[in-house]
Amino acid sequence: MTARRFAAVAWDIDGTLVDSEPLHHRSLLAATAGFGVDLGDLPDQAFRGIHMKNVWRMLRPRLPADLEERVWLDAIDSHYVGHRHELVAIPGARETIARLAAAAIPQACVSNSSRPVVDANIDALGIAGSIAFSISLDDVVAGKPDPEPYARAVVRLGVAAAATVAVEDSGSGIRSARAAGLWAVGFAAPGARIEGCDQAIDRLAELVELIDL
Repeated sequence: MTARRFAAVAWDIDGTLVDSEPLHHRSLLAATAGFGVDLGDLPDQAFRGIHMKNVWRMLRPRLPADLEERVWLDAIDSHYVGHRHELVAIPGARETIARLAAAAIPQACVSNSSRPVVDANIDALGIAGSIAFSISLDDVVAGKPDPEPYARAVVRLGVAAAATVAVEDSGSGIRSARAAGLWAVGFAAPGARIEGCDQAIDRLAELVELIDL
């Protein structure tokens, strides 16, 4: 792997820093069951990489006609936040962030999740002191794959987009980062590659090797 000089790192969270998909799925099913709807037929990762506003649109025909979007989303978030102790960090996530922080590399988290979920993830990981800020779906008009989340991140980081690494585990995130001009690193299982990424890694520790500290 050829090292490159980068000035900052923008992290996706779900699936990249924390194995959150199981809790997202359980929260979706539990909250929706509270409104009398059984979604048990859905595959575990039916909505991986899709933000919840789009999940609402996709599931709307199955939900009660009088159920409001905000009420449904809040119920899902409440279950997720209340069970954040069940979250498991992706191997190497905390260590890699700590090493970059020790090298004075500015870092931010850029997520398609709501503000309560983003804050719960950061709390569960214990990384609040190592990142400059986070951007949630509530902070933008359009979520990933739109470039807005990453475009906002580089402005706040105060660095050029081309000098910023985005680390993502989904195609929608890669498209968002690249459209905003960032160098997009795709984090996937060994032998796999996320379409469109500039660099593929299968261990988060590889990011330290990629960045010329």
